[in-house]
Amino acid sequence: MTDQATAVEPDSAEIPGKPTSASRTTLSHIMTHNDTNLLGTVHGGVIMKLVDDAAGAVAGRHSGGPAVTASMDEMAFLEPVRVGDLVHVKAQVNWTGRTSMEVGVRVLAERWNESAPATQVGSAYLVFAAVDADGRPRRVPPVLPETEKDRRRYQEAQIRRTHRLARRREIRELREKRSAEGLDD
Repeated sequence: MTDQATAVEPDSAEIPGKPTSASRTTLSHIMTHNDTNLLGTVHGGVIMKLVDDAAGAVAGRHSGGPAVTASMDEMAFLEPVRVGDLVHVKAQVNWTGRTSMEVGVRVLAERWNESAPATQVGSAYLVFAAVDADGRPRRVPPVLPETEKDRRRYQEAQIRRTHRLARRREIRELREKRSAEGLDD
């Protein structure tokens, strides 16, 4: 499900853009013993699920309907999360194409019983594709950056997209070359 998909709604009507703030959201969750790994800290997969949940909510809000995760880029775990931490997952649409959106996510944690400021413990970029009831790609509204930070995130998202497409193209070309040479089965 990418912008190159062929079964997309016609371009006959222009979709009005939506400001970044229209779909921005925060998901908060208190971490419990059920969320821990063998080291006693919160399992990375639990954080990744929260990241995907928040990003999915943002993508669905922005696109006005269902959106599916196409990829997750650059998931970074900066600090461990502990039992009793209140985790805040903040997400917003950074960039939009015809049928896809990049959603940026920041993960913050704070002790549930302290008034110290939250600490950033992770970040990620996810790409979502908007789909119709039959699972076919559908157009999304353009995102309208509102602040200098939004404009910077938009520009950085374009760079990441260029790199994703170049990496995909180079891998495909390498596989085709190796296949033609009879090196891969």
